[in-house]
Amino acid sequence: MGNGADSHEDGTRSGVLRSYVGGRWQRGGGDGAPVCDAVTGAEVARVSSDGIDLAAALDHGRRTGGPAQRELTFHQRAALLKALGSHLREHRDELYALSARTGATRGDSKFDVDGGIGVLLAYASKGKRELPNDTVYVDGDVEPLSKGGTFVARHVATPLRGVAVQINAFNFPVWGPLEKLAPAFLAGMPSLIKPASQTAYLTEKLVELIVESGILPEGSVQLVCGSAGDLLDHVTEQDVVSFTGSADTARKLRAHPALVRNSVRFNAEADSLNCSILGPDATPGTAEFDLYVDQLVTEMTVKAGQKCTAIRRAFVPAALLDDVAEAARQRLERVTVGDPASADMGALASLEQREEVRRSLKALQGAATVVFGDPEHVEVTGADAERGAFLSPVLLSGDPERAEPHEVEAFGPVSTLLPYTSTDQVVDFAARGKGSLAGSVVTGDKDFAREVVLGAAPWHGRLLVLDADDARESTGHGSPMPQLVHGGPGRAGGGEELGGIRGVLHHMQRTAVQGSPAVLAAVTGRWTPGAPRTTTDVHPFRKSLAELRVGDAVVAGPRTVTAEDVAHFAEFTGDTFYAHTDEAAAVENPLFGGIVAHGYLVVSLAAGLFVSPEPGPVLANYGLENLRFLTPVKPGDSLTVTLTCKQITPRENADYGEVCWDADVTNADGDSVAKYDVLTLVAKEAA
Repeated sequence: MGNGADSHEDGTRSGVLRSYVGGRWQRGGGDGAPVCDAVTGAEVARVSSDGIDLAAALDHGRRTGGPAQRELTFHQRAALLKALGSHLREHRDELYALSARTGATRGDSKFDVDGGIGVLLAYASKGKRELPNDTVYVDGDVEPLSKGGTFVARHVATPLRGVAVQINAFNFPVWGPLEKLAPAFLAGMPSLIKPASQTAYLTEKLVELIVESGILPEGSVQLVCGSAGDLLDHVTEQDVVSFTGSADTARKLRAHPALVRNSVRFNAEADSLNCSILGPDATPGTAEFDLYVDQLVTEMTVKAGQKCTAIRRAFVPAALLDDVAEAARQRLERVTVGDPASADMGALASLEQREEVRRSLKALQGAATVVFGDPEHVEVTGADAERGAFLSPVLLSGDPERAEPHEVEAFGPVSTLLPYTSTDQVVDFAARGKGSLAGSVVTGDKDFAREVVLGAAPWHGRLLVLDADDARESTGHGSPMPQLVHGGPGRAGGGEELGGIRGVLHHMQRTAVQGSPAVLAAVTGRWTPGAPRTTTDVHPFRKSLAELRVGDAVVAGPRTVTAEDVAHFAEFTGDTFYAHTDEAAAVENPLFGGIVAHGYLVVSLAAGLFVSPEPGPVLANYGLENLRFLTPVKPGDSLTVTLTCKQITPRENADYGEVCWDADVTNADGDSVAKYDVLTLVAKEAA
C-alpha cells in the first residue's frame, strides 16, 4: 500500500489525511484544514482533497470495482461482508483509540464501531438467507399477459453500473460508512466514501483496515478526505448518492444540477426533531415511567447527544410534567462529563459544534426554561472545560404551542419536556416536527399505543413502543437496525437507508422483462410455468447438483384415491373434520357436496408418487412453500404429479445445495388439485 500512514503509537494521525482513490493512497495538496482533538483541542491532522481527480475516482469504481463485484453472486458477496466484519472486529481496539479523540467514551465508541461491524454481519446473514446464489434478483411472481400463457412477464433487479457515493456526517465515522457500504456491496455496487472532516481521521483508519485486509475486490471501496469539490458534477444516471447530515445541506444537494439532470438516485438521512411520548398510564412507580426517564437521559448523553435519532422533544402528560422533570434531573445530576476514558459523557465533536449547539439553545430558551444544566458552564473531570468541546447536558421545559421546539434542533445533549393533555393533541404535536427518523411511545396501555402509532406513523420512519414486556431485549429509541428502514419523511430527508433487502434493491434497477416462458426461464435462471421440461429415464432425484438442470422433471401417477384412503388417513392422523368423515354433513357443504380427501393426504400421496426411495444425491426434504389446494379431491379421483426442478442454489461453504421443485398435482381431467414448492438439499457431486 503506497504512501504509508503517518501515525503515532497512541493511534493518532499526523499531517494531511490520505485519500484512497484509483487503487492507491494519495494526499491532497496544500496545507489543508486543521482537524482538532475534541477533548484537548490539539491538532490531530489536516484534510485536503486539492488535486485529487474525483472524476477519475468515479471512473475507477465503475471500470474496476463494479465489474469485479458483479462477477460474484449474492452469496459470495455476503461471504466477503462476513469476512470483513470478522476482520474489523479483530481490529476494534485501533478504532476505539482514535474514536476517543472524537470525544467519544468507550461506550460511545462501541456504539459506533461495533454497530457498524454489526451491520456488515447482519447483511451477510440476510444475503445468504434471502438472496439467491446468483447475480440476478427475481422480484415477485410471474405475471401472465396472455390467455394462452405464451406471453408472460417478470420483474428482475440488476446492479446499477455506477458508484454508490456516500457523503457522511461527523457523528458516526465508522457506522455511517459501513451502513451504506453493506447494502451497496451486496447489490454489486462499489462505494466512494466522503467523510465529514471533523472525524475523517477515524474513517481513514477504517478504510485503511479494509484495504489492508485485501478481502474486497479492488475498486470496491474508495475514500476522499477533504472537500467534495466537483465530485457531484461527474455523477451519472447509474450512480447513487447517499447523504447524512443537515436538512439544509440535503436540500442543496438534492438540487445539484447533475443530480437533477441525470435523475440520480438520492437518499438523504437528515437531522430531525425526534420525539418520545409518555403514556398517561405511566405514572411514578410504574416500570414504564422509569423506562421513559432512563431512555430520555440515555439519549441525551450517549455520543453527547450527537445522534440523528436522539430525543429532542419529550412529550409527557401535563399532570406528570413535574414528576418527569424531577426524576430526569436526579438522573442527570449523576452524569459526569469529561475525559472519555473515565467520564459518563465525553465532548462534542469540535468547538465549532459546541458553539452551534449554544446558538440553538438560545433560540430554544425563548420558548422554554432550563430544568437542568448550564449551556455556558460545565464541571469537567480529567480535562480542560474550554480547550475541549465539553457541554453540560441541558434539559428544558417548554411550551408545545410555540414553534421553536418543533423547528430548532440543538444537535447535542439537549432535550425539551413538552406537556400534552390528550391523545389527539400529542399526535398533532408529534407531527409538527414535519418528519422524523425515529419516535417512541412508552406505555403499558396497548390502546393508547395503537392510537399514537397509527396517528404519528405518517411523520416517522420508525416507531418504538416500549413497555415492561419488551424493555429487557429492546435496542432502545435511538438504535437503527439493519433489518429496518432508517430514514424518515419531510425534514428527516425523505429517504430510507438499511431496511434489509430494501436497502440492497435501492442500488439495483428493477426491470420488467416480457417474453415467452422459455425466455424468462433463461433470463432468471428459474423454471417458469409454460417453459419446456426435460424428462429422461434418469429420475431427477438421482442427479447431483452438478448434473441437475433447471427444467428437469418427472411425471408420476396416476394414483386413485379411495374411500378407504380417506377413512384411514382420518383415523391415523386424528383429523376427523366432517368433510372427510360425515357424508350427510359433507353433502351440505357448498364447497364440496360430499366426502373429500384431506389436502395433506393429497400431498402425501403425491410424495409417494414422485419420491425416488434409494439413497442418493437428495439428502433431505426440508419444507414446502406456497401450498395451495385448488380443486377438491373425491374418492375415485385419480392423481398425477409433475415435479420440475425450479431453482438450484449451491451453498458456498458446504458440499450440498438447495433445490426448489415445482409440484403440480392434477386429476384425471387435467385440473390442478394442489400446487406447491418442494425444498430439498442435494449433494453437489454424486457419491
